[in-house]
Amino acid sequence: MRLLLVFIGFAALVLLAFALWGDSLMLAFSQEGTLQWLDRFGPWAWLGAIMLLMADLVLPLPATIILSALGFLYGPWLGMLIGTAGSFLAGSLGYWLCRMMGQKTALVLLGRKDFERGQKISSKLGSWIVVLSRWLPVFPEVVSGMAGLTRMNAPLFHLALLTGTLPMAAVYAWVGASGYEHPYWAVGLSMGLPPLIWWGVGGIINRELKNERN
Repeated sequence: MRLLLVFIGFAALVLLAFALWGDSLMLAFSQEGTLQWLDRFGPWAWLGAIMLLMADLVLPLPATIILSALGFLYGPWLGMLIGTAGSFLAGSLGYWLCRMMGQKTALVLLGRKDFERGQKISSKLGSWIVVLSRWLPVFPEVVSGMAGLTRMNAPLFHLALLTGTLPMAAVYAWVGASGYEHPYWAVGLSMGLPPLIWWGVGGIINRELKNERN
């Protein structure tokens, strides 16, 4: 029960940010507004974009618009790399901030029973949850925090995070470089590619982990 309450609490904090600043930030960071904001950084626009993507951890910023702006500014390949770096760092920051709270704090928040339940979920389904959460609103931040709080295996978390992040960054960088207006197929690809990739990658990792245990 505590595990669910903490999850809802994390989600409520993110939703509160949406309620307070969502409309104004969405208006300020339209496609044109994002490009104007990044233009202020001159040759350091890539760093400004990474900062925006990391700020998306706590602020309701339109990540897909930022990713497509990177494609417009830097082309599909470099835009993809910069976008992946920013989104990956945001997810990693959420994970490590919660993990560094320590196991004692996690036990206080969750209780031993729910902490152990959370660890079981993380070990069995955590990587899939991380991969599938990346294209959803609210969930990426909450899932990263819960993964850190329940001390999900760090290499597995980061590999799943990269698997969920890179295809989205690639698709939207290509959209921005091509001048398209976020077509529906871009959403479909950003949803569909990560689980397909993880189905292959995760299977290999799980086999290796089983071999190490045997």
